[in-house]
Amino acid sequence: MRIVSLLPSATEIVCALGLADELVGVTHECDWPPEAVGKPVVTRSTIKPAGMSGAPAHRLVADAARTGSQPFVLDEAALAAAMPDLVLTGVGHREVAEAVRRICGDISVISLEPASIEGIFNAISTVGAMTDAEDNSVEVLEDLRGRLAGIEQQIIDRRGSGQPPVRVVGLEWLDPPFATGQWVPEQIRRAGGWDLLGREGDRSVETTWEAVRDVDPETIVLMPFGRHVDAAVAEWRRTPRPSFWDEIDAVRRGQVFVVDGSAYFGRPGPRVVEGIAILAEIFDPDGFAEISPIGSWTPVD
Repeated sequence: MRIVSLLPSATEIVCALGLADELVGVTHECDWPPEAVGKPVVTRSTIKPAGMSGAPAHRLVADAARTGSQPFVLDEAALAAAMPDLVLTGVGHREVAEAVRRICGDISVISLEPASIEGIFNAISTVGAMTDAEDNSVEVLEDLRGRLAGIEQQIIDRRGSGQPPVRVVGLEWLDPPFATGQWVPEQIRRAGGWDLLGREGDRSVETTWEAVRDVDPETIVLMPFGRHVDAAVAEWRRTPRPSFWDEIDAVRRGQVFVVDGSAYFGRPGPRVVEGIAILAEIFDPDGFAEISPIGSWTPVD
């Protein structure tokens, strides 16, 4: 089967199922896993590079999600050259389906739009079913569920030892701040935290630093959309702090962290479980020492 992925998360799922050799087209943002790098690119971004203030990229992506359009342009010539049997996409499914029909009506188009951890697992199962890789998807899901169950059992054990849930604010963008949404508040909860501003299953929404101050979290996790750790740290250094920043409990405690939002939180694919491991280590370092991927998070001022 010849597969085109129009989502970085779908690319990761396809490769996790052992189908990298069948991947004949990816997006300009597909940078993981290594075997996906160098595949033919069939999209280009509609988001112009910009400085960190004003968060134009995040706003455009959020607007695309609300309207059902894609924050990229599909290169129909490249798509036709890929000659896919299956196209995996997300928001903007109708636009992609129309482009595919112009090329060849026999191409299957599947939309993957999970909003929860279980939804992500279902997406993996769906891709497995559509690619005749059901056995591989079962193995991948057994591994992911097993790892997640291990983390959650450890959290239960730590609760019994007196470790309380951590009061958290997660931010998916910094200037202006955006509270977390969709599966990310669930990641925080399953890692032993309580997201004070995020809403499970709903899209991320713009908030204010005053709102962060008012809920007074014990821990702040900065996970700017599409940013790996180094870029996120640089972004945070450029972000203006409110005058009351030092009054927030997390700041006084030295519990402000940057995580790799691109790899482990922004993409609804297999690495969301590693995102939960990252958060568990941040929230309870005594109970979860060194379980996160190297270089996936760092404390910041």
